[in-house]
Amino acid sequence: MPAGSQLPQILDDWFASRGWSPRRHQRDMLAAARAGNHALLVAPTGAGKTLAGFLPSLAELIEAPTDRLHTLYISPLKALAVDVQRNLLTPIAEMGLPIRVETRTGDTPSDRKARQRARPPEILLTTPESLSLLLSYPDSLMLFEQLSTVVIDEVHAFATGKRGDLLSLCLARLQTIAPNFRRVALSATVADPDGYRAWLAPYGDIDSVTLVQGDKGADPDIAILLPEGRVPWSGHSGMYAIPQVMAEIETHRTTIVFCNTRGLAELIFQQLWKENRLGLPIGVHHGSLSLEARRRAEAAMADGRLRALVATASLDLGVDWGNVDCVIQMGAPKGSSRLLQRIGRANHRLDEPSEAVLVPGNRMEYLEARAALDAVEAGELDTDNFRPGGLDVLAQHVMACACAAPFAGPELLQEIRAALPYSALTEETFDRVLNFIADGGYALRAYDRFKRLTQGPDGLWRVSHPQFVAQHRLNAGIIVESPMLEVRFKNGRRLGKVEEAFGTSLSPGDTFFFAGVALEVERVELTDLIVRATSKTARIPSYMGARLAITSGLAHRVREFLHDREQWKRFPDDVREWLEVQDQRSALPAPDQLLVETFPHEGRHHMIAYSFEGWNAHQSLGMLITRRMEALGLKPIGFVANDYALAVYGLEKIEDPAALFSPDILEHEFVEWVQQSALLKRAFREVAIIGGLVERQVPGKKKTGRQVTFSTDLIYDVLRKYEPDHLLLRAAWADARARMTDVGRLARLLDTAADTMLHVDLDRVSPLAVPVLIMIGRENVAQGLTEDAMLMEAEQIAQEAMRLD
Repeated sequence: MPAGSQLPQILDDWFASRGWSPRRHQRDMLAAARAGNHALLVAPTGAGKTLAGFLPSLAELIEAPTDRLHTLYISPLKALAVDVQRNLLTPIAEMGLPIRVETRTGDTPSDRKARQRARPPEILLTTPESLSLLLSYPDSLMLFEQLSTVVIDEVHAFATGKRGDLLSLCLARLQTIAPNFRRVALSATVADPDGYRAWLAPYGDIDSVTLVQGDKGADPDIAILLPEGRVPWSGHSGMYAIPQVMAEIETHRTTIVFCNTRGLAELIFQQLWKENRLGLPIGVHHGSLSLEARRRAEAAMADGRLRALVATASLDLGVDWGNVDCVIQMGAPKGSSRLLQRIGRANHRLDEPSEAVLVPGNRMEYLEARAALDAVEAGELDTDNFRPGGLDVLAQHVMACACAAPFAGPELLQEIRAALPYSALTEETFDRVLNFIADGGYALRAYDRFKRLTQGPDGLWRVSHPQFVAQHRLNAGIIVESPMLEVRFKNGRRLGKVEEAFGTSLSPGDTFFFAGVALEVERVELTDLIVRATSKTARIPSYMGARLAITSGLAHRVREFLHDREQWKRFPDDVREWLEVQDQRSALPAPDQLLVETFPHEGRHHMIAYSFEGWNAHQSLGMLITRRMEALGLKPIGFVANDYALAVYGLEKIEDPAALFSPDILEHEFVEWVQQSALLKRAFREVAIIGGLVERQVPGKKKTGRQVTFSTDLIYDVLRKYEPDHLLLRAAWADARARMTDVGRLARLLDTAADTMLHVDLDRVSPLAVPVLIMIGRENVAQGLTEDAMLMEAEQIAQEAMRLD
């Protein structure tokens, strides 16, 4: 080891051959490892976080070679694991080190997975789900007993969700197998480092985790793209800017065009291709495409063969393509942390500014884009909410432990409490989880198919039959997608998947756009959509996936924009005029006020509430308020919502909006609505799958989404009737409240509505109402087909709204 350096000579020489020297935070990570400490590294994109995480492992493997598994690298994305492998193999090859690096994900062939367990590489790159499956094998005790380090990349991407619950449980299990292994976590966007240190540490011991913070990088160069005409009144796709986006692509080496949904990605790709007069190579990448299609796009980007790639969150994190010099965000970014992650894909270097362009879809989205830009400049990140771990995830983990070896309940409970999300788990709740796996619960215990665990005379819990081991490994996983149909050509070539709800609505001869190709349906089979290429006009598939909601931080900044007239001089003329006329004709709320407008329009009475609490909360509130309106005889017709406002319309005028926003709506209408709607059933379907009550696959066959839904609905109805306090019903309620309805933001809104409401009764539509009002009757219409019609209608309504007479 050279004097004054903690690195072995060969590593020092490698840095020198590149004209580099280790950055301060990389040396600090090495020092933490030499001291045997866990570590959390928070450093900006392009700072060499991944190398910082692996540097101690490379040093240890050089100094003390081994043929056992030394380092586990955990990634939230398969694409990131593949990218890291590619970038890690280069320095290893250049130094001639005898270190094997391999990936293990759901895409890894089964023969390679078997070989990895028998003869593991020194460094294994994997995901939380694949790690959990590895731990379900009896030989996992030998596989991991000499484990030295676990590196968790982009820890913010899953620590606060169910995948984080699973990973924390896996870490607790590894702690039992290899008590001295070190935990390392990496991220560029962490607002609460201490929260993540506690999550990372065994038993939440924050002092055992060294916090390493990287130096600040170059400030990003972010611009908001303004249309050649005016900022549109409506829409959220940024379609108006396609010619300008194409011009940006033409003037940069490589551009990533980020979209918030898969459907929008397909639409934007299609429109860019129509505008692509130079015939530049452009690709598309999202989670529903086949593995081959995704890998093809990733390889083309890595080799510099694409000028642009249209992508979703499937490429948000960590992927390092050095030739990317511009990132374009279509539509509002929804959060400063997400925007920073996406911006970081451009000029992946610490000392060079990342270049990004935001394309707001409408005037309200312009304010959101400006708020996001300000938040990034101020270094303000989105807050993360840590919560107790899910019981369905715990049930899956306990079953994985049982598949590996018999266990004693008290010992496993103690191990599980080492994971922060389960640190407060009571013995009673743990026993309920064990009994659920053992017999399915009171209402289901008569059926042998639910009796997965048996407690022997020695007090140890064992898997009841080998078939349950195979069933677990075939069905384990935390990500529960909407039911999907495989899209393939007649020759068997697979293009990817579309949601079953969309696929089953198609008939032979129908056309749709997918994977960058116009396709015509030949026939619909049980789990497959057989297609052929066509030149006919095609529509864009709809997806029911989770919709991104504006974060509380950005929402607060937008409220401040509305109230602070000094800020308006920063806005384009038409946006400033929009706010000025709103101020004259109605009102602009203070940051702590809830503005509610009522007015007639086209023979109906409308109420618009501007709460800025996000689409999910507004959707739930719309359901609840229309139920209450029905009970009060106000004859509601419907509602629409966006991130900023909720619009309710009906046949009778709403004289007293405050009566519709009382907090007791959560105690009465909310509970009744959730129990009677499909919301709780959908939540139950997810927890039943994760908890192992219903399998998605049986040997040699994958169930259709309909079959899975039918099974879960049957069980749901039985449990609701005979065991309403069942463990999974409780878990489903927690999911429905916390995630699907954004109930926390909804509760805050209702708690303060009476004291903060500013009600303005108008004789016609207001300027602020135009973006949400135009959505009425358009919510379920395919994107693209009605864009022009919507713009024309928006202009007509806007003319009425902007009149000052």
